[in-house]
Amino acid sequence: MVPMRSYNEMQRESGEVRAHYDRFCQWLARQPSATMSRKRAEADLVFRRVGITFAVDGDLSGTERLIPFDLIPRIIPSDEWQMLQNGLRQRVKALNMFLHDVYHDQAIVRAGILPAEQLYTNAQYRPEMQGVDVPRDIYAHIAGIDMVRAGDDNNGAFYVLEDNLRVPSGVSYMLENRKMTMRLFPELFVQNRIAPVAHYPDLLLDSLRSAAPPGVDNPSVVVLTPGMYNSAYFEHAFLAQQMGVELVEGKDLFVDDNSVFMRTTHGPQRVDVIYRRLDDDFLDPLAFRVDSALGVPGLLSVYRAGRVVLANALGTGVADDKSIYPFVPDMIQFYLGETPILNNVPTYQCRKPEDLSYVLAHLPELVVKEVHGAGGYGMLVGPASTKAEIESFRARLIARPHGYIAQPTLALSSCPTFVEAGIAPRHIDLRPFVLSGKTVSMVAGGLTRVALREGSLVVNSSQGGGTKDTWVIEK
Repeated sequence: MVPMRSYNEMQRESGEVRAHYDRFCQWLARQPSATMSRKRAEADLVFRRVGITFAVDGDLSGTERLIPFDLIPRIIPSDEWQMLQNGLRQRVKALNMFLHDVYHDQAIVRAGILPAEQLYTNAQYRPEMQGVDVPRDIYAHIAGIDMVRAGDDNNGAFYVLEDNLRVPSGVSYMLENRKMTMRLFPELFVQNRIAPVAHYPDLLLDSLRSAAPPGVDNPSVVVLTPGMYNSAYFEHAFLAQQMGVELVEGKDLFVDDNSVFMRTTHGPQRVDVIYRRLDDDFLDPLAFRVDSALGVPGLLSVYRAGRVVLANALGTGVADDKSIYPFVPDMIQFYLGETPILNNVPTYQCRKPEDLSYVLAHLPELVVKEVHGAGGYGMLVGPASTKAEIESFRARLIARPHGYIAQPTLALSSCPTFVEAGIAPRHIDLRPFVLSGKTVSMVAGGLTRVALREGSLVVNSSQGGGTKDTWVIEK
């Protein structure tokens, strides 16, 4: 079992400040509470003015909400980041190899490592991708890997909580958080050697261009959005603007002569790479959901012919499904012949009778998740649930055990956070963004999400969470 005592990112249990936070803590001690409150209000005003908001799925009012920004950064020392970076590269490389294998030889199934039913009954498996070759064998061009630290003061270890390979979001908040911290506290960037993140859009564009179809020397890249009513529309528009490429909707694209074209005021322009921010089902109404008005009719046939690239590829969801997650360490061993650098959280697969029996007997202690769930929805946090909620979830679990996994309730590490009552610890996670192109690259850090409610372990913005700037301190 994972240790249950919470690791404090800034201070040891003795009260001693960790070395990589020392300079920041000295600065923080000199800041009056009134100044910090004024700075927080300024940040909220700027974020709202710029339009850095999100819509909650299922909220029929359509109200746009501000994601709370916390003034106190999460700081990671360079040696710790180097370990994380090596582990992330290893993991994403193995996941891309798994996706190629799944849609080609399926050696991992034939070797008995992944049960065939785990693949063929997976809702994210796309038989349309079987035998389709993609440039550089890259399926997940952009991966958001959710990391948590759990353990006590002397044993705070990192774990991968989940892999996001379909349309991972949140990188715009990482970039805007950094801009805001530099605006509010420029002196901190003089006093500390903080690794930059502003070059992420350049890295992203380089990765997308390097994934172009063979023989295309100057690829045309677009960002495909479902439209302004999507909860992540700000990010779609932001990234297109930062990369200097067109933001398009399905109605702006069309298929002709086995190619994809964009409608422009100067006539049709061929499109080579589509950074798509909508799910598989909506991409092509001729191949998937016939009622989709968001996609491009005929897109799948052009894609299968290798005349356009989708980032991320169709069918990547089979690798980030929570029922596949327990097999990622085996993938690393199988494809790379290496020991995983980053650990998974111990996971019970409820489709297995013995695991289901254990989970049903220990529901008040566990976190139970839907294998296709996201955003903090469709899950049970046993220690924070009522007896009625637990019994209701028990019935769902018994009725459909294959739809759930369960994990120990981790005591996520905490970081000092500026809340209404002052500075107090709140639980956090970390989502680094890993780009696969000619090389596997990433900017230092990622998006730190924080559970603003005292004692809460759910960091998702849709569940009341906020975000922090993430610093990697360079030597």
